[in-house]
Amino acid sequence: MARKPDTIAFDADDTLWQNEQFFRLTQDRFGDLLADYVEKDKLHTRLLEAEQRNLGHYGFGVKGFVLSMIETAIDVSDGRVHAKVIQELIDAGQDMLHHPIQLMPHAQETIAALSGDFQLLLITKGDLLDQERKLAQSGLGGYFDGVEIVSNKTPAIYADIFTRHSGGPDRAMMVGNSMRSDVLPAIEAGSWGVFVPHELTWDLERAKAPTGQTKFHELPHLGDLQNLLNTL
Repeated sequence: MARKPDTIAFDADDTLWQNEQFFRLTQDRFGDLLADYVEKDKLHTRLLEAEQRNLGHYGFGVKGFVLSMIETAIDVSDGRVHAKVIQELIDAGQDMLHHPIQLMPHAQETIAALSGDFQLLLITKGDLLDQERKLAQSGLGGYFDGVEIVSNKTPAIYADIFTRHSGGPDRAMMVGNSMRSDVLPAIEAGSWGVFVPHELTWDLERAKAPTGQTKFHELPHLGDLQNLLNTL
């Protein structure tokens, strides 16, 4: 039988606080700004292609998103996009980097309730300064025994983090809204993977749920996490 977890790790964006909704609002604005050059649906496809292409250069987060928008704007307009549009995209990125934190339902009470019985970790991708800002503003920072801001989430990275912070991957659980980044690689590393879906999920974070995995669980919201842990 698998040993029960003594370390619980959480994703940050769209697991503990809102994030994707601000990207969607900016993307809608992007479509309005480039309406003279391309239809919104085609523009969003081109933007997604640019984001995927640029992940290795810029990583995850607002800065890479803005640079990909600028690249796409230049591309779809054949270099004719006005400088004022570029400035609006930069301003939109600045707004995203200063947006107040909105905690997800049940995040505060769940983290607080678990902190006395489990070692808690935060494992998140994205820009270092932006993720540090969001964690500080969330009011949750004091509950975590360790914070890892990584460039990507792979089985090897999870194995390394859980080995350094706990008794190894088999004693750890990863909780998050991304099947691709939070659940599948954690399970491959030997940990539990708990999927808490968000109504808005970036296309590049989508993947099919694993089958035949006893360490995979899906919850409707974070408020059910304690009940799950009590049943393991």
